[in-house]
Amino acid sequence: MRLLPLLALCALAACAPAQQAQVTKSYPDPNVGGLSLPAAQGFAAVRSSVPGRSNAELAKDFLDLEFRMESGRSLPAISRFLGPITVALSGDVPATAPAELSRLITRFRGEAGLDVSAATGANAAIIIDFQPRAQLQRAVPTAACFVVPGVRSFAEYKAKRGTSAVDWTLLSHREHVAILVPSDTSPQELRDCLNEELAQAMGPLNDLYRLPDSVFNDDNFNSVLTGFDMLMLKLHYAPEIRNGMNEAEAAKYLPALLSRLNPAGDAIAGAAKHLSPRAWISAVEAAFGPRGAAASRRAAADRMVTIAMAQGWNDARMAFSYYAVGRTNVANDPQAAVRAFAAAGKIYRTIPGAAIHGAHVDMQLAAIALSSGQNEQVLGFADRAIPVVRQAGNAALLATLMLIKAEALENLGQSAAARALRLDSLGWARYGFGAEYQVRARMSEIAALGARGRRG
Repeated sequence: MRLLPLLALCALAACAPAQQAQVTKSYPDPNVGGLSLPAAQGFAAVRSSVPGRSNAELAKDFLDLEFRMESGRSLPAISRFLGPITVALSGDVPATAPAELSRLITRFRGEAGLDVSAATGANAAIIIDFQPRAQLQRAVPTAACFVVPGVRSFAEYKAKRGTSAVDWTLLSHREHVAILVPSDTSPQELRDCLNEELAQAMGPLNDLYRLPDSVFNDDNFNSVLTGFDMLMLKLHYAPEIRNGMNEAEAAKYLPALLSRLNPAGDAIAGAAKHLSPRAWISAVEAAFGPRGAAASRRAAADRMVTIAMAQGWNDARMAFSYYAVGRTNVANDPQAAVRAFAAAGKIYRTIPGAAIHGAHVDMQLAAIALSSGQNEQVLGFADRAIPVVRQAGNAALLATLMLIKAEALENLGQSAAARALRLDSLGWARYGFGAEYQVRARMSEIAALGARGRRG
């Protein structure tokens, strides 16, 4: 299940005065007034790299992804599809969906060696059913998209919801799976949903906060499948791994399997990491969830840090805890937010595969710097993050960084450069945010930060 994207732009809403961050199709800055929005810009094919961790650590990751669910429930056995896997689109299919699916299938075949192909009709193994966001969120309020076994459509899911027919823990093998995706969403969110949900429809079902280089992580920093994710799918469909295997049975095969599929991992030192305690996960949910007052979110973020320190972590979970403190303090205590974001970024930059996490931190720091008139610092944060974000294929974050940098250039008297950068950002914004009113709203929000910085 991919959660709603609550993280990427949190500092902007908190920094900008409410009256200036309203959704509007008119853009108040006369320097960019009248800009027409271009077609959505897309990314070239993604090239993933092998995970830079030990095979001992990867074996534990595989077992924790395979034999547990996001809810904390245990899975008694592995379940897989038998034979070729076909994927079909249904419902109100967005225009970009066929091409995104085709690119993803090419990656599954080339990088994970899976026998996956596109199909038509209701007999496909996996049906991606596109329905209005409002309908999906009435069923699962916190999800951007989700995957359900044993059904072929949203209507069938609603009829069988709460029954054993849609219980992953009862599956001995997989026959039919539905992926439920909003039809009225941005091209980027559609792509991201296809990446995560197709991987979980075919492979592991769990998400782990400790993984820095994976979409199997509810922090949502990674947008597209990584080399780690493709390796997990290779393991899932390796001939030694069979339907019905329990955790102990699968564990016996992993050392030899990983030596064959990831020989470089045998030469890397690193101990396996343990599951995150439920108390820390509950604090994450309280800090980032859709409910709760600002004070309770700050308290939850502080609990994340306390628990992370008690666990002795210095990994992505520690960094994410500091990120949560930064996020929840932007409006209340900007200086505390900057300290927390800086601590998060320092850790992320030591972790292989966490460059995109550091770029998210840099965006938050750039937004705060812009709102406080520190325009040279804005340029430093943006210039460090933009190449990373472009490589990662996150158009929403890329457009946001470009717009923040443009405001800083405007404040420094470089109006021509600012206008050119805004123009360059618009195609990425269309891909990342979708509808024109959402693009204009983001531009207005960032312009409000720039205006706040000019007022000092």
